[in-house]
Amino acid sequence: MPSPAQSEAVPATPVHYARRGRVGVITVDNPPVNALGHGVRSGLAAALAAGLDDAESDMLLLVCTGRTFMAGADIREFGKPSAPPTLPELVARFDAATKPVIAVLHGSALGGGLELALACHVRVALTGARLGLPEVKLGLLPGAGGTQRLPRLVGAAKALDLILSGEPVGAEEALALGLVDAVEERGSPLEAGLCAAGRLAAEKRTPLPVSARNDRIAETDPALFIERRAELARRLPHLVSPHRIVDAVEAAVTLPFADGMARERALFRDCMDSPQRAGLIHAFFAEREVAKVPGLPAGTPTRDIREAGVVGAGTMGGGIAMCFANAGIPVTLLDLSQEALDRGIATIRRSYEASAGKGRLTLAQVGERMALIRPTLSHGDLAGADLVVEAAFESMAVKQAVFRKLDGVCKPGAILATNSSTLDVDAIAAATGRPQDVLGLHFFSPATIMRLLEVVRGAQTSDIVLATAMALARRIGKVGVAVGVCDGFVGNRILRQRGREAMALVEAGASPEQVDRVLTGFGFPLGHFAMTDLAGIDVGWRIREERRTAGDPEAEAPDWLDVLAERGRYGQKTGAGVYRYEPGSRKPLPDPELAALIAADRSRRGIAPRLVGDDEVRDRCLYVMVNEAAKILEEGIAARPVDIDAIWLHGYGFPSWRGGLLFWAEREGLGRIATAVQRYQRDIGGPQWCPSALLLKCAAAGRPIGC
Repeated sequence: MPSPAQSEAVPATPVHYARRGRVGVITVDNPPVNALGHGVRSGLAAALAAGLDDAESDMLLLVCTGRTFMAGADIREFGKPSAPPTLPELVARFDAATKPVIAVLHGSALGGGLELALACHVRVALTGARLGLPEVKLGLLPGAGGTQRLPRLVGAAKALDLILSGEPVGAEEALALGLVDAVEERGSPLEAGLCAAGRLAAEKRTPLPVSARNDRIAETDPALFIERRAELARRLPHLVSPHRIVDAVEAAVTLPFADGMARERALFRDCMDSPQRAGLIHAFFAEREVAKVPGLPAGTPTRDIREAGVVGAGTMGGGIAMCFANAGIPVTLLDLSQEALDRGIATIRRSYEASAGKGRLTLAQVGERMALIRPTLSHGDLAGADLVVEAAFESMAVKQAVFRKLDGVCKPGAILATNSSTLDVDAIAAATGRPQDVLGLHFFSPATIMRLLEVVRGAQTSDIVLATAMALARRIGKVGVAVGVCDGFVGNRILRQRGREAMALVEAGASPEQVDRVLTGFGFPLGHFAMTDLAGIDVGWRIREERRTAGDPEAEAPDWLDVLAERGRYGQKTGAGVYRYEPGSRKPLPDPELAALIAADRSRRGIAPRLVGDDEVRDRCLYVMVNEAAKILEEGIAARPVDIDAIWLHGYGFPSWRGGLLFWAEREGLGRIATAVQRYQRDIGGPQWCPSALLLKCAAAGRPIGC
């Protein structure tokens, strides 16, 4: 048998073995992300065996080609049985290696890729590498030793932080935690690995396998797990996998390694069997799917966005400016008064300084981001911007005036975007001489936190402008979803119907607290009325007032919510809205004054309150959303069910473990929903209960909606 040094061992696989001096090099070459599919797993097993059998090598090096280390499982194998060697079997072989194994991490080392690296004796990261275990986002836990080895490197508390969040950490933070042994600033993964091998050879020592290290978990306080379980019970009561993760990390601390591994596998199987897994996997892939816009040709060119502008330094405008600055894009922030501009800049600075106080930014980074935001009172300072986002008052007349002004000062080819949440983008575009360069960029509040960005394509918006906006969404860390023009676009149009039902339920006899309790029980982080208080009652009130003034036949008649706004009870920002709020607290508290106001409103309308059951609240609030979503698909405002799912997942807090609004509707049963919608149309009436033809058709045919 030829020596592995003379042949590129393991031919016809994406994994190869060769020798560099006394170092055996295992190279994974499986573009684009070196996913751990069956071919890679079997190739790694063979290459490891070759390296251990190679008498001319003293230690082994695990590296990957391309732009990243192994970034997790192969998505083509999702939901299929794993062919041997399974990932846990492969990881166990690396853990038991009789020669030291050095893993060099670059790009992303995620999920199973990081679990494999944890089974190596030494880990070296290149600058810019990101390391994480995101399984919780799929309703799972790391099932190849991640919950057992990570605590042995970073301690149980930090391991819980990393695994429960599913968020990656950078190379420098990983080094500080003890997750990696060194960070290399220059060179290729191979060069960095050979340097690490040289250091290890000079030290003349054999590092312990991670599985044999117990010093970081020996003194773990058992109260840690009690506290985390209590926190999860408050924060994530509906989810399965976070609670199982705590159980698994506790096993790492309290059981011998082999027993902990067995416990991890049993808990992993519990998660696999949970119905939540399908919903979370759908939610995970929805984020990827919506980036591909139907009808937008692949390879459509985009424009460079080197400089941005924002009109309006209020809450939304300031937040949007921060989104650009956070991505390293210089932004000019315009307002009409010095007072408003100063107030906006001060708010931005306070926000950044608060992040620095929590350790999320350094003071130097605060200075860098503030330097990227240039305040101005002159429209002429927007002349060099490649993109300008208008975040002015939600009035058609105001927005058209802003766009006429922008059309005159902005350079040819500049993209003009409105942040309107409801208004007709085509009517706004008509105020310019460049409607092909106009679209909606509907950010959600708070803009720096909410990931959703509705990208609203007008009737004349060009493919290049749409493609540019979708690429920009990714660049600034948003989930961009392309939608069409209608009142409220997709998210707010559906929300408006849920709001109508929530108000109707209260008029019938439910309390706002009951409606909110049912919705949070379903999995929403906030109920409808608590969310209204958070957004500001005045926002919806002004929109409704504009509709009434314009003579909109679908405008709602004034109600008790409008009375609250007229009294200056705008919600959290004024300390009172639907609920009242103690100073410095965001906890909604029932207000007897509101109960009296609702009772008076019922009396004025001649409504005798009745007992409203929780099931009725749930069905009416959710089924009206599904019916409206189906109408949106019929009209082509949203291209696919997954677009609506992503919008409600990332913009409105729809519980990710339910997969999304229409994913959930399939499991609830379209036939059941369609029957209920027809019943509510008969018993309650109103345009919101006019059944969607698409919903009825799909329910009758027994096929998924939108197919």
